[in-house]
Amino acid sequence: MEFRRSTLRDAIQLALGAGALFTAASAFAQETAEAAPQALDRVQVTGSRIRQVDKETAQPVLVVSRQDIEKQGFQSVSDILQNITSMGTPPISRAAPLSAGENAGGTFISMRNLGAARTLVLVNGRRLGVSTSGLADVSTIPAVAVERIEVLKDGASSIYGSDAIAGVINIITRTNFEGAAGSVYYGQYGEGDGAVTRGDFLMGFGGDRGSVVVGAEWATEDRVRSADRPFSAFPRGSDHPTDNWTTAGQYGGFVTTATTAVPGIPTGTRVVLRPGGDPRNINDYVRQNVNTGSCVGATEATGCTPGSIADKSNTNLQTDLRTPLERRSVFANGTVNITDDIRFHAELLYSFRSSERQVAGYPMQAASFATPMSANSYYNPTGATISNWWRRTWEVPRTTKADLTTFRFAGSFEGSFEAFGQTYDWDVNYLKNDNRLIQDAFGNLNLANVRNAVGPSFLQNGVVVCGTPGNVIAGCVPWNPYLPYGDARSGGLTGNTALQNYLFQNEHSTGQTGTDVYSANVSGTLFDLPAGPMGLAVGFEHRKESGEFVPDALAVTGGSTNLSSGPTRGSYSVDEVYAEVEIPILSDLPFARQLSVNIASRASDFDTFGETVNNKFMLKWKPFESLMLRGTVADGFRAPTIADLYGGTSDTFSYFTDPCDVVFGQSTPGSQIRTNCANGVGGNGALGAQAATFRQLGQGFVPVGAPNAQTPVAFKSGSNPTLTPEISKSQTIGAVWSPGFLSGFNMAVDWWKVRIVDTIVADSPQTILNDCYIQGIASRCSSALFTRDPAQGYINFLSFGSRNAGYRKVEGWDVDMSYRVVTENLGTFNVVSNSTYTAKDIQISTNDPRVPLSNVGFANFFRIRSTLNTTWEKGAFGATWTARYYSGMKEGCTYFIPNSTTPNLECEEIVYAPTGAYVGVSTTPASAISRRHVVGSNTFHDVQLRWEAPWKATVAIGANNVFNHIGPVMYTQPSANVSYYGGFDIGRFLYMRYTQRF
Repeated sequence: MEFRRSTLRDAIQLALGAGALFTAASAFAQETAEAAPQALDRVQVTGSRIRQVDKETAQPVLVVSRQDIEKQGFQSVSDILQNITSMGTPPISRAAPLSAGENAGGTFISMRNLGAARTLVLVNGRRLGVSTSGLADVSTIPAVAVERIEVLKDGASSIYGSDAIAGVINIITRTNFEGAAGSVYYGQYGEGDGAVTRGDFLMGFGGDRGSVVVGAEWATEDRVRSADRPFSAFPRGSDHPTDNWTTAGQYGGFVTTATTAVPGIPTGTRVVLRPGGDPRNINDYVRQNVNTGSCVGATEATGCTPGSIADKSNTNLQTDLRTPLERRSVFANGTVNITDDIRFHAELLYSFRSSERQVAGYPMQAASFATPMSANSYYNPTGATISNWWRRTWEVPRTTKADLTTFRFAGSFEGSFEAFGQTYDWDVNYLKNDNRLIQDAFGNLNLANVRNAVGPSFLQNGVVVCGTPGNVIAGCVPWNPYLPYGDARSGGLTGNTALQNYLFQNEHSTGQTGTDVYSANVSGTLFDLPAGPMGLAVGFEHRKESGEFVPDALAVTGGSTNLSSGPTRGSYSVDEVYAEVEIPILSDLPFARQLSVNIASRASDFDTFGETVNNKFMLKWKPFESLMLRGTVADGFRAPTIADLYGGTSDTFSYFTDPCDVVFGQSTPGSQIRTNCANGVGGNGALGAQAATFRQLGQGFVPVGAPNAQTPVAFKSGSNPTLTPEISKSQTIGAVWSPGFLSGFNMAVDWWKVRIVDTIVADSPQTILNDCYIQGIASRCSSALFTRDPAQGYINFLSFGSRNAGYRKVEGWDVDMSYRVVTENLGTFNVVSNSTYTAKDIQISTNDPRVPLSNVGFANFFRIRSTLNTTWEKGAFGATWTARYYSGMKEGCTYFIPNSTTPNLECEEIVYAPTGAYVGVSTTPASAISRRHVVGSNTFHDVQLRWEAPWKATVAIGANNVFNHIGPVMYTQPSANVSYYGGFDIGRFLYMRYTQRF
């Protein structure tokens, strides 16, 4: 309750602050005429601290204007940004409800597919607050507040410090707005779901002594269920609707042993209750159908067996395809001119984002949590302890609600002065950004209560109670996990409110992060050179980042199926100084209309790892007035985040392929890998004789039916306080051409490359096991990292965290074109094309590779993303047509039978010699070869029609994905929890917007 009271208090303070700012500006204002105050002649462009008249820089900057935003149907800052071609796959999409932790429900932008933590997000040139994982949630910014968005597609650590490796997103809010305006928006998918409702209001005025802009926005986005789209209704897509249903389903059962045998069924068999059978009669249990199909990722050709849905569950029936959310925000920007040379500027923002997600009921498996059914349970049909039973709690889907409240204040004194015949601009700033998170989760089981519910129980006065005669467990409700969903008999979960309330309980997690920045900057002209003024900017910044995320106590102690997770808590601070100089070399000469260089350097001193210095060199050359050539070379770095350094250990059910699996792994007869699996490396991980037949066990403790399967027991992941920063080097070379013979045409082409070393990589189970068994690195086989079950050989313990290892390199091209034609009779036409081509994307996450470094980056990445926007305007009418293009790509490898007739599905299989040395690759079909699924290109078309009404209103109607295009099935589920790409449209979306100006 204190947390919520504090939130209310701060909201009231924010409102009072906005009111005081509004009143002060009103008192200073002498007029509210339509003309806005004049802007400064010198402007500051994203990527440089030097104010200048010329907005053309040596760096590639993409600008999304307010007009661009209003001419499209996307209504959130996150959707607007995600449709910029240089943005990569979202790290957490609305189609991934299984995402957990503090970032669930947020929207984060990853430029160049380098990760959201390597993309710096600014608001008016100042940092947006981040989570303990270093992710900036752009959904906290209301779209009504945005004047324009500047995207610097280049590294900028020398200007802005840490995190600006892939680029910088600078969201510029609205100022100098005169009058008032309000708008309403409503849209929904053609299927009648996923409605988006939005309303906003904006008011502003200004005069000689000040100005103020105040706005508010409210929006809701409704849920879309996976079951309501054919491509997401099944685990492996509509082509294989019976494949990959889970055996840990709502049909409870157990694995037989010698003491829990079922007559006529071998021991070690999974059994379930026959329909209508007596759950206390052992003879009414039958062998479970465990056929999940062998057609994963393939057509049903000869030898391919479709799965069976008998005794299994389709978890997509209870899972979201698009998670719902609600946003509320209030913002204010104000400026007071204290004197002719000094002014005070303030920004206030309050934002509230509430998101929900739903996934299928929990697949409770006793062997994973040491919750055996007692031999003395009234519902035990065997009379012996059952250690390996299961039941998915289908009656109670898992839901999580995350409420994030953001308070932001930025204040600055700004001014200018004359010295030595030159004009200098200065500013002194303070920024406070505070994010507060509350997460409520329901649907996980209290393990202590589960143990009681399946522990000893007996019949007392016609009612089954927990405990033993004379020792009844008060409050306990006995559970019979073998009754399937829909069966309301005694002990079942269906319709049993008392049992549900006993097994499940609300879990509350809290988080808070804070960013405090003090900074001062001075920029101006040092002196005039023959080619122009020599510009200089210098500054100092002190920044402190603090944060914590505290899971519910039940999860922290491992008392819940919500996975044990320790609290994350910590802080760090940094002091930085920078200098930037702009040196004009030549001007107004043949083949040198302008030639200049820009040099910037930033020294940073962190209290966690020490000092770092990063430099940037930029060259701008205009041989002709119509052509500008540009190039940059920049250092960059990313400091370890709070979660990287101080994150608590958590449980996670990881996906991996065991190299020792004789079907999907690399353990082949006579190979060194088989030997390593049998004998272990460094004294750990030995399988002995069973190495010749070992099969990796997945959920339900049954052999996996595909590679990259989920572990049946939770692994441990944690932080690493010894991490050092990632170091990067970025390069760009480009040209901007505006030919005089084709008025209105502009074109920019930029080549870019980013290389990151000492990457902070989340060490993974897959990397550890590959290093151990395939590469034979003894240190990676330590029992401190993993161990195997002595009887069945599966990995029963594995611990991993982050480390500095390997490198990442991306390279590609950006091509931007625009053409504006003004006609006398037909109106004005404007065509804009933006394209990004990724030529290389290489990621190596180990420092000890024994195989040739290979291009691994195009699993789930598109080589080409492009948008073509055509706008027509004449008088009061306008129309916009947009085409969003995604090139074909190759998915990550997925298993299917080798004799599939589906063409172009080859995937290179790494081949090793018996010694373990790398030999090459093979595309020869094996008994269970992995293949790569080739996905064709996809284009989504959007249209909008507008009318400017004579009563100062704008009416717009439109459709995103007007042709209702649906992308292909993607079995690797990129950025989603269904077999579909999480960034694709999920149907035709129709909308209408009405804006009224006053």
